[in-house]
Amino acid sequence: MKLYLTLLVPLLFLFASCQKNQYVDVVENRTIIVNIPASSWSTKNLGKNYFATIDMPEITNEFNERGGVLVYLTFGNRTYEKLPQVSNGVSYRFTSSPGRIDLELESSDPGTTITPPGQTITAKIILVESQF
Repeated sequence: MKLYLTLLVPLLFLFASCQKNQYVDVVENRTIIVNIPASSWSTKNLGKNYFATIDMPEITNEFNERGGVLVYLTFGNRTYEKLPQVSNGVSYRFTSSPGRIDLELESSDPGTTITPPGQTITAKIILVESQF
């Protein structure tokens, strides 16, 4: 019996030290920089909201169902702020759909009119692929 235990104990250590490897697929992201001229903003309700559309052919129907979109804005100082965001009483947000990203500005105080950006702003758009 002692002989069996003597042979069995080293085998237990051998199998206990095995390691299971995990493999993770790396999903690439795409970053797209877009300049939005001041003339891109339009309003439908006398300055309470402003809208601008960014053409984004990279957002296909399939990507729209499976991927993710992140949008950051900078106003010339290369400090990017992630949307949605409220800055100086103005709410910035976006929606995405196949072929486009729609930006919207509105006052954080309902019913108050706002002024759209008077200069070109830059959007950093990150498209995150996903598999499920």
